[in-house]
Order: sequence, then C-alpha cells, then structure tokens
Amino acid sequence: MNHSTTLPHPSPDLQRRSRRDRWRRRTPYDWGYAALLVLGQAYAYTRFGASMDVYDQAVLALAGVVLLALGWHWSPLRHLVLGVTLASLTAVALYERTPGLHGADLGQAEQAFWLKYALSSQSAILWMALLFGLSTLFYWIGLFGAPAAAANGRAAQRIGAGMAWAGVFMALVGTLVRWYESHQMGPGVGHIPVSNLYEVFVLFSWLTTLFLLYFEALYARHAAADGQAGANIRSLGAFVMLVVSAGIGFLLWYTVTRGAQQIQPLVPALQSWWMKLHVPANFVGYGTFALAAMVALAALLKSAPRAHLLWGLVLGPSAVLLALLGLSALGVVPAASAAAVASTVRMLGGVVIFFAVVVGCRNLIGARLPDAEVLDDLIYKAIAIGFAFFTIATVLGALWAAEAWGGYWSWDPKETWALIVWLNYAAWLHMRLMKGLRGEFAAWWALVGLLVTSFAFLGVNMFLSGLHSYGEL
Repeated sequence: MNHSTTLPHPSPDLQRRSRRDRWRRRTPYDWGYAALLVLGQAYAYTRFGASMDVYDQAVLALAGVVLLALGWHWSPLRHLVLGVTLASLTAVALYERTPGLHGADLGQAEQAFWLKYALSSQSAILWMALLFGLSTLFYWIGLFGAPAAAANGRAAQRIGAGMAWAGVFMALVGTLVRWYESHQMGPGVGHIPVSNLYEVFVLFSWLTTLFLLYFEALYARHAAADGQAGANIRSLGAFVMLVVSAGIGFLLWYTVTRGAQQIQPLVPALQSWWMKLHVPANFVGYGTFALAAMVALAALLKSAPRAHLLWGLVLGPSAVLLALLGLSALGVVPAASAAAVASTVRMLGGVVIFFAVVVGCRNLIGARLPDAEVLDDLIYKAIAIGFAFFTIATVLGALWAAEAWGGYWSWDPKETWALIVWLNYAAWLHMRLMKGLRGEFAAWWALVGLLVTSFAFLGVNMFLSGLHSYGEL
C-alpha cells in the first residue's frame, strides 16, 4: 500500500502563527544561551580583535549564529559550548598570570597544576585520546554484555556515551587553547589548529564522535516517539568509535615518532583565511563518511549472508595482504614506498583479524543491533550530510588554489583523489534517490567508500607527492 500523500501547502497566516509559536516556545535558558553567545563574541572581538582581519571577524560572527541555531536545535550542544568556553578562558587566565616574550609565558604549561595536568593543549588532547579509547571499550562491553531487550538501559553503553562527550569536550578545549598558544609564540605564528596531520586528526576525532552522539539522540528520540524503547541505537557506538580510536592511535604514533604536537609556523601555501573554512568543511565530510562506513559494517554483520562476509571482509583483504607481502619479498616495491607499504601491511593485518572476529560473532552482534531499516536510513543521512560539506570544501579548495597557485584545478594527486571521493558519493546518492538503492549492496558500497576516502586522506600523503606535499607523512 502506498501511504504517500500530497500535503496541502500551509496558508500564509498559518505560517506566521507557526513562526510566532516557535519563538514563544523558547525557554529562559534558550535566551540565556543566546545572550552568553553575544557576550562571548563581544569579548572575543575586544580581547583578540587586534589579531583578526576582516575575514576572521566575519567567521566569528557566522560561528555565533551557527552555534545559536545548533544549540537551540540540540540542547546538549549548549552545555558543551558553555563548558568548553569556560574551560578555555580558565586556561587563558592561567597562562596570562605570567607574561612572556611575545605574550603569555607558555612555560606555565609545565608549572601551573591545571595547565600541566588538564588544560594546556597537549594535556587536553591526551585526555581526549584516553577518553575516546575508554569510550570505545565501554561501547563494546555494552554490545556484548546484555541482551537486546535491555539495550537502552545498559550502564556500559551509557558510560561509553558519557566518555565520548567528555572526549569531545577535552578535544575542543585542547583545540581552542592550542589556537591561543600559537599566538603567544611570536608575530605571524598564530593560526587556527587545522594545519597539519596532528591537528586534523584531533578535528576528525571529535567531529566524528559528535555526529555519532547526535545520531544516537535523534534515533533514540524517534524510537521513543514510536514506542520502540528497545531500539538499540547506542550499539552502533562500538563500531563508530573504532574508527575514532584508530585515528587516535595514529595521532599518538605521529606524536611519539615525529614530535607532531609542537606548534609550527604555517608554510606559505597555508597562510590564507580559506584554510579556516576549507579544512573544517572537508573533515565534516570525512567524519560522516567514516561514520556511514562503520554503520554499513554493522548492517552487513546483521543481514548479509555469511559467505559474502567471509569473502568480502576476510578472504578478499587477506589476498591483498598476501600480495603486498609477496611484492615486498620480491623487492618489487620501490625503496621510497617501502615504509608506507610496511605500514599498510600492519594496518591491513589488524583489520583482517578484527573482521574475522566480528564475522565469527555475527549472530551475537546482529541480535544487539537496530533494525536494518534504521541502519540503512542512518547510512543515507550520514552520506548526505558528508556529501554536502565535501562539495562545499571542494569548491572552497578550488578558490584557495586559485589564490595560492594561480589556478582553480591542477590535477594534483590530492585534488584528483578528492574528485574521486566526490564522484563516488555522488553516484551513491544518485542511485539511492533515483533507483532506490538499499540493503546489502548499498552497505558494501558505503564500506568500500571508506577505503577511497582513506586513500584520499592519508594514502596520497604516504605514496604520492604534489602541491599538497606539506602534509606528507
């Protein structure tokens, strides 16, 4: 039966009443939040205006509007914004107790207790790493530790979600304090912390986690409205936080082996206000594409035939692993790529082992996951959001390239693979909207999309060189 109907267009009078009711529904806390945002922006303009150009000021104004709209739409975000602001200002106040050569004395990060153990950028980011790792652990404990009927009441999953929130909090504090710290290092050094792999992995981690928490709240609210209290949307945290933890693992490795936590002046190509827009928009895309892929993995474990899972998740990747090992043993791999291939082999080996374990436990895991329709819808929503932001980022990147290198497009490897990512998800959305793409094939496509996105993000830096070589490993 076709339940679709054409709804009558509301009259202008009804639309006006709806808008008035929307404003009347605002609580004193809503208006207090708005007032605090205005005061915060005024303080930022007064305190840091000398370090801003007209573009920075426009971005700050736009950020206030966006935070207001998002906070009114999703109330937990208000607590996050206010808490992060308070903690960041506390860190700034602690730094400014002691003047330094170019501003505050950054040596206070090793002397002041709260800076050393919590609020300096490096301390906050280490707390982020710990909290995201523990969140992943508790999500998995919750997935295996209780029957599906008690899903929403699982203490372990609630703890996992709480630690995810705490990790996002510390990541944002670390990011804002790192931004402040960069401006204390000398003229021209200060910049938004999205300029290297260390900083963008922090960005990727908290963005992906925040989208997970938002989708958890959204689908839990829908399930409660439909009287489906047992719909276990939080079980997906076990899968999504895995990709976040993988990013954290890379971040820690990069910190230990390359000293990447040190703040460095920007290379000339990055000294542009376009970076403040292009990079965050790009990583909304990367984060939501990664989220969609991990939900797709959950969907496959729930409903795909076991033979398909064995071939697609275990035997196929194992064949690729053996081929790489064989090429390395035969000396076919160029010396310049040998280290990158060795890293790929180690990562792929770990992925194959994980896939083998979850395929072996697929009946247990599948019983604790939401319905296939919910998983399918979440994949679609995540890819749609990611595609919109990735499109914006690609356009902004072209404008930035015209300013930095004199041309909108140069078929640089990073640009080429960004186009491949865009075409991949454009095709997925086209098939979904025009041809009704659903089910197993859509899930496999979304999962493979993570490979394409990962190569565009990291593989190009590992194996290729070009105009974007300032981001190489």
